[in-house]
Amino acid sequence: MNGTKVLSKRLAAGLVTCLLGTAAHAHFQMLYLQESALPRGQDLELGLIFTHPFNGGPTMPMRAPRSFTLVSQHGSAEDIKTDLKKYLRPVQWQGKDYRAAAYRATIPRDLVRSLGDHVFVLEPEPYLDVDEDIYIQQFTKLVVNVGGVPGNWAESQKLPVEIQPLSRPYANWTGGIFRGVVLSDGNPVPFAKIELEYVNYLVDLEKNTFGQKATTKAPSPAYERVSLLADEQGQFVVGLPKAGWWGIAALDVGKTKTHEGKTLSQDAVLWLQVKDMN
Repeated sequence: MNGTKVLSKRLAAGLVTCLLGTAAHAHFQMLYLQESALPRGQDLELGLIFTHPFNGGPTMPMRAPRSFTLVSQHGSAEDIKTDLKKYLRPVQWQGKDYRAAAYRATIPRDLVRSLGDHVFVLEPEPYLDVDEDIYIQQFTKLVVNVGGVPGNWAESQKLPVEIQPLSRPYANWTGGIFRGVVLSDGNPVPFAKIELEYVNYLVDLEKNTFGQKATTKAPSPAYERVSLLADEQGQFVVGLPKAGWWGIAALDVGKTKTHEGKTLSQDAVLWLQVKDMN
């Protein structure tokens, strides 16, 4: 059997496994702030919301996160990891349909004043999706850059599941591409199922709400998210067609498959910000 036929069979097997083994739940754990590429360090206001970003809801209630950390560069020294849980405060987030428990955090400038990259990492408590009768836990990353100095954006954070960037997750132009690799316990996940979704409603952190008007209209529900499979090495490429925030989720890639007697989907989420070129 030649190499082309072998690869075709492997791709088909991966597709079948992915479609049978993973439900597309379209939930996204948001880790939001206004700007990800900063000229200088400043206080940062973040929103932690579990929602459907393209539709502005429904928004699901969050429990207190298991962990919320910041990994920052300090010159040539080893990265410093900071526990951010003390900065969290509960809020009621107004989605399109109703309010739900969420969190805000004000991160002081002293923690993000050094030049380079700062990686926010959120491990939430598993959420029970009653409709699908499964638990969902989304390990979520957001990378912030200060001063344009490249840093540790490409490093793995050694999470149970994560998307390791192969392109910068900040300072992306509209019409560009993003490359990444899906990891489970540090190992690439062949044919991982991936969803890409746009934050389609303006985020108002001061009022803890989404805006009332969508910025774009999908011609059918199929356009509300982009679905694709990683390749044999767990790598993928996605286009970035519109300015704003995009969430990338790799679904059900964790080795832990149950929680409190029910199926558990451990997902990896990474957030990207895209800007128009003027």
